[in-house]
Amino acid sequence: MPFPFSAIVAQEEMKNALILSAIDATIGGVLIFGDRGTGKSTAIRALAALLPRMRAIVGCPYGCEPGRPAASCEHCQRLSLEKGRRGQAESHLVAVPVVDLPLGATEDRVVGALDLERALARGEKAFQPGLLAKAHRGFLYIDEVNLLEDHLVDVLLDVAASGENVVEREGLSIRHPARFVLVGSGNPEEGELRPQLLDRFGLSVDVETPTDLETRIEVVRRRDAFDRDPEAFADAWRGRDAGIRRRISAARKRIGSMTTSEAALRRATELCIALGTDGLRGELTLIRAARALAAYQGEDTVEEEHVRVVAPMALRHRLRRSPLDDSRATARVERAIGEVFGS
Repeated sequence: MPFPFSAIVAQEEMKNALILSAIDATIGGVLIFGDRGTGKSTAIRALAALLPRMRAIVGCPYGCEPGRPAASCEHCQRLSLEKGRRGQAESHLVAVPVVDLPLGATEDRVVGALDLERALARGEKAFQPGLLAKAHRGFLYIDEVNLLEDHLVDVLLDVAASGENVVEREGLSIRHPARFVLVGSGNPEEGELRPQLLDRFGLSVDVETPTDLETRIEVVRRRDAFDRDPEAFADAWRGRDAGIRRRISAARKRIGSMTTSEAALRRATELCIALGTDGLRGELTLIRAARALAAYQGEDTVEEEHVRVVAPMALRHRLRRSPLDDSRATARVERAIGEVFGS
């Protein structure tokens, strides 16, 4: 049983980043760097129980969404053609997948491979889906992501860019959708992340060990209560988790009809220019995150304040390193926010 999401003490930026990514998957996922024992893995696993259930086609190994044949696997595309005017394929509600990618995983385990059991027992060539298939429409979590082997990083970069996993091996030629929210965590003291993979994360969060006495006491109190009686503790927080779940569902419905003010667009662009971010991914992520935040707050329009709030998590990992300025990325972003927003 996972620890309740709403019971996590402090770490508000980390929780908000995960919620925003759950509202809008196009933000690009979350990178969480910080000290050990600060609730990184706990928050991500708690997210699985928090998310609203999703509708998937019955029998699909990838959990394809009904009514969207263009974004479906070959099996569901054929099924859609066979159904034709008779209606959509049968569907059911399933939990949003949150899949762990262990550091020691082989490439076959990640991308999928020949199903040896069926090949040996029946002489059939069949595809055994990997972790990328299981994570489709959900979350792929990598703990210690900065220690991930280079060949797996290359695979993730290809799939993240295309939204599709292509497997060509052992006489198999398979392609299937693999669109997921990438969530990584790690300790920066143990190694840096490759720039190409770092750029693929939409939001970046730094978590630190609480220094406030009362906060630390509350963390210990809640964790001890959960370990002693997980069910009773989860029951006590179920209502608050349900409230967050309802707000996420409402935000997902609202986000498609929202508008973005000219002032918000201008501030996002000015901020990225001031920080010297490469390309336009910074502005796009900034606006998407601000829109998700506004939707979560029940607003209809994205304003400057929404941009200001999400700017640190959207931009701190996109800054160029300067040998003349060794200040922390967060401080540089906050300094730029003060200059652009005049505060």
